[in-house]
Amino acid sequence: MTIINTAMPADAMTGAGHDQDAPTARSARAVSSPKGSASTAPAETRPQAVPADGESLPESAADAPAEFSLLGLPKPLISALARQGITSPFPIQRATIPDILSGRHVLGRGQTGSGKTLAFGLPTMALLGGVKAAPRRPLAVILVPTRELAMQVTDALEPLGRGLSLRMKTVVGGMSMGRQIEALRRGVEIVVATPGRLTDLIQQGECSLQDVRVTVIDEADHMCDLGFFPVVSALLERTPSDGQRLLFSATLDGDVDKLVRRFLNDPVTHSLAPATSPVETMEHHVLQVTRDDKFAVTAEIAAREGRTIMFVRTQHGVDRLVKQLARVGVRAGGLHGGKRQNQRTRILSEFREGAIGVLVCTDVAARGIHVDDVSLVLHVDPPMDHKSYLHRGGRTARAGERGTVMTLVLPNERRSTETMTRRAGVQPFRLKATPGHPRLAEVAGAQRPSGVEIPVWEPAAPVAKRPRREGGHGGGDRLPRRFHDRPREDGHRRDGAPRGERPASGDRPARGYQGERPSRGYQGERPARDARGGPRRPASDRRDHTPGRAAR
Repeated sequence: MTIINTAMPADAMTGAGHDQDAPTARSARAVSSPKGSASTAPAETRPQAVPADGESLPESAADAPAEFSLLGLPKPLISALARQGITSPFPIQRATIPDILSGRHVLGRGQTGSGKTLAFGLPTMALLGGVKAAPRRPLAVILVPTRELAMQVTDALEPLGRGLSLRMKTVVGGMSMGRQIEALRRGVEIVVATPGRLTDLIQQGECSLQDVRVTVIDEADHMCDLGFFPVVSALLERTPSDGQRLLFSATLDGDVDKLVRRFLNDPVTHSLAPATSPVETMEHHVLQVTRDDKFAVTAEIAAREGRTIMFVRTQHGVDRLVKQLARVGVRAGGLHGGKRQNQRTRILSEFREGAIGVLVCTDVAARGIHVDDVSLVLHVDPPMDHKSYLHRGGRTARAGERGTVMTLVLPNERRSTETMTRRAGVQPFRLKATPGHPRLAEVAGAQRPSGVEIPVWEPAAPVAKRPRREGGHGGGDRLPRRFHDRPREDGHRRDGAPRGERPASGDRPARGYQGERPSRGYQGERPARDARGGPRRPASDRRDHTPGRAAR
């Protein structure tokens, strides 16, 4: 195993990647050659400005070679990146792309928000360009732990792959299996999937991994924490043994190490930072509160300006906190695994668009949320371990932006929280917080909520895609008529009233047949029948046909 340590300075954490929508990126200072040897790049260069879609590039910018082209990526991908304003790779992208293009097995370790999606997505699409997949037999599989992360990976890669005519499909639970099956039957080159749903489709005979050339496991440590290690192992065994395998993880211990030793062949490792190192642009605060003051402090922080994500331990706790915040005038949305996928998708969409400023969620969303400009993460309930602390906090301070992480700690939670922050490599500021404390307003922008109760926020129903037709059934403002209201040829309704008039409720005739119902079927005495259905014969005419008995 070849190991390459690449330092990632804080000022270089802006650019293209798994969790980026920034218009430009700064080039890295460390470069990994295709053979895996580390080298030093020139000083940081300023990326060329990229105009909006539909405009032509300036001559100087168009002639200047993009940094991605130096990594060996094809022109359609480089053009697609330029249209999105991405001209310089992140350090992990610069380090891993040449190795992946050369066919090496790659093990990448980096912090959240470091650009891992494009690090494996760009070379994977480059390797599959010009190749068509057979029905039900994808050429690449990207495994992720959560539905939200799967959709975000697809959203990031699908527009880039159109220039190479690559078809991509998201295969996750909570979404229409029928549509996923239809797409697989037509043929897709890249499948982005969660392990459970992909296994279901394989068992139904709707998907085969025998043609897979590249297998990617993203967020491998979180996948193992969720108990997917046996399922992921079974899926990897279904892929060809000579296929290329890429694994990206924040940590390389426990079951992740087992996956590496079992399925990766002489991998080259690119480690951008220690597994437990926090992002340098984060501020960490531990707020010591009493049980009586906990919600009041939470409500003041929730009433701040800007996007805020709050983490609680259970699904019931999410729903309860959303209702409590609504009672004091704070609009918040709840996100957890107990909600349907369409609800979760709409809630995230409303949070991104600013319809709600507070998102309350469980750890199930810690790895799957990428929203720009989240300036504060609040642990209403402290996380269980240091890994969860870093992953939760990774929702802020992304792509070089600054962010704040706060943790509410009850007296009985102080010792465990101190151990957790020490293992995470964090030295937080500590404060005994009470409602209205000026330090809360200074650090988090906390303010007193309005106190006016509002309805519990729910996402709006999706707008119907098919417009209503003018005229005919469902057209205009006309209500559908019932059968007994249909007019006859003489202009009167079937109940005798003139057309357009309705009888009073007391004068309405009773519907249906009102007379005595005739009895059905044969009313005489039924003859007795034997077991064969025919009329039973008298006993004197019957013989004993029992085998083995002699006639008397």
